[in-house]
Amino acid sequence: MNDWLSRDRESIWHPFTPLKGMTRPEMLEKGEGVYLYTHEGKKIMDVISSWWVNLHGHSHPYLAKAIARQAEQLEHVIFAGFTHEPAIRLAERLLDILPQNQSKIFFSDNGSTATEVGIKMAFQFFYNQGIEKKKIIAIDGAYHGDTFGAMSVGDRGAFTAPFDPYLFDVEFIDFPDQHSEDQVLQQFELLVAGGEVAAFIFEPLVQGASGMRFYSERWLNSAMEIAQRHGVVCIADEVMTGFGRLGSLFAADRLQHKPDIICLSKGLTGGVLPMGVTSCTQAIQEAYKSDDLMKTFFHGHSFTGNPIICAVANASLDLLLTPECEANRQRIAQKHQEFMHRIKGHSMVRNARTIGTILAFDLNTERDSSYFNEARHHLYPYFIEKGLLIRPLGNVIYLIPPYIITNDELDRVYETIAEFLELYPTLKSRI
Repeated sequence: MNDWLSRDRESIWHPFTPLKGMTRPEMLEKGEGVYLYTHEGKKIMDVISSWWVNLHGHSHPYLAKAIARQAEQLEHVIFAGFTHEPAIRLAERLLDILPQNQSKIFFSDNGSTATEVGIKMAFQFFYNQGIEKKKIIAIDGAYHGDTFGAMSVGDRGAFTAPFDPYLFDVEFIDFPDQHSEDQVLQQFELLVAGGEVAAFIFEPLVQGASGMRFYSERWLNSAMEIAQRHGVVCIADEVMTGFGRLGSLFAADRLQHKPDIICLSKGLTGGVLPMGVTSCTQAIQEAYKSDDLMKTFFHGHSFTGNPIICAVANASLDLLLTPECEANRQRIAQKHQEFMHRIKGHSMVRNARTIGTILAFDLNTERDSSYFNEARHHLYPYFIEKGLLIRPLGNVIYLIPPYIITNDELDRVYETIAEFLELYPTLKSRI
């Protein structure tokens, strides 16, 4: 095994990982259900769904068979000038479960490209009509991906600092926490009333990477009503929140006002293969329907609409839309609620919160909550040693498990966290 890890160190650049000073990665042999198995025989429960993508557990046989069947029939084809059944079925099925105002699907590669497509689609919507609207609004603390457009509408900080001179200007509004909703809404309305704003992009109800920060349906409904009244395109980045993470299939299902554009990825394929999707309304499409070739949406990816990926996405939807999966999501949400109430008064816990299958709390450290809070460097190996994959966002500990996790497995996770909270005072000098 040491030989493999040495070869890894020499040849691979891992994401979000310094090239010096980090502990060695775990060498995996296989995954099955909610578990990952290392080369050394360690069994690790994946309770963050491997960066929030895995819905149905690792190496699910139904998904694996769908991949194998499709690979024997058509593995890939250029998606300009050709089409195929898996893509058509997937587009139709997504439109069946998305809000009714959505009427067209554009395929891409991942969450970042899904948001890039949404941003470009919104800007060109006005360009094609000869309307000059060049501003876009985003929420402070946002994360929409790591490509340049996605970085531009995301939080400006250490992640983007080397690239800030190259990012386009964005109007950022304050995060609408429960104490500032009305002020932020006024701030938002002043911006859109000027008539120069093309789009408003947001992670609906939960900002993921900035620390699982929740905000209210009331505020988002009000903001979307104001935006759409002023002709501003609303772009919902449901890359993380889609496919049942918040209880409903999509965060948009919880809203009175529906987005004009929706960006999807992560759970789209059950977490098996990479794919992005951007959906839009009929009104957005109309600006592109022209005899003028220059009004075409000139955007695409080599692997757009890949048949194998479409096939496994269809198989994932088969599982997702069963009564059993819905019951599992409800069960997880109830278990999270019970554990949240158990720990919310603990002296080492700040802001315990839960929505759907997401549970989060801030560990009460002397430093403010932040992705760069050093607690993360101690928390991650602590839980790995206990057999849990929990990858904190700084001092924010969160759970977002696959839907197949059992009550017994959840209880084991909760007890491990509760045990840690009792030990925390003795570890505090290191955290």
